[in-house]
Amino acid sequence: MSKEKKSIGKLLLGTWDTKTIVGTAIGAALFAVLMNFGGIRVFTNTNLSSAMIVVAVVAGLFGPLPAALSAGLGNVLADLIGGWGFWFDWSIGNFVMGFFVGLLPLYGARIEDGIFQVKHMICYVICVVLGNLIGFGVVTPILTYLFYSQELTITWAQAFSAVVSNGLVQIVIGVPVLILLAKRNAKKTNLSAED
Repeated sequence: MSKEKKSIGKLLLGTWDTKTIVGTAIGAALFAVLMNFGGIRVFTNTNLSSAMIVVAVVAGLFGPLPAALSAGLGNVLADLIGGWGFWFDWSIGNFVMGFFVGLLPLYGARIEDGIFQVKHMICYVICVVLGNLIGFGVVTPILTYLFYSQELTITWAQAFSAVVSNGLVQIVIGVPVLILLAKRNAKKTNLSAED
């Protein structure tokens, strides 16, 4: 178990070793594939996507920056696979959302050590909501207007759909997945919930 006190910068950036690099790359690839083939359409170009679970897992295991990179680069790859052209407004929105979702270590959740208590779940839900609101409700529409001079009415509707659908997946499925990961890791480290 790692009891060393880490700086905020270290918590935000993560520990970049081979495991983190491979995990981030696999996360981006899975995100891309699931964005294209693992979703249910809820609005124009917006899906209720299982890719959002990947963000939660990468966030729980590696932290904010790896989660952000998996989501942002995963969106770029999804655009490439889908043949839609590159929509960097959405890629950057996904990056921002992934960063917020990945803030788990900042408020004490340590999935890799088996620590994910009720207080961490509440903080996770708040970060998911904020990340989706800022990423898709603010960043994406502004960048859509700046990059592509698009009409914002459709972008706002897509953004609202993304905030709701992504948030639902990351909360309803993400929380149980993080609980299971933490329990599995707690058995490996012999931690109790109080540790």
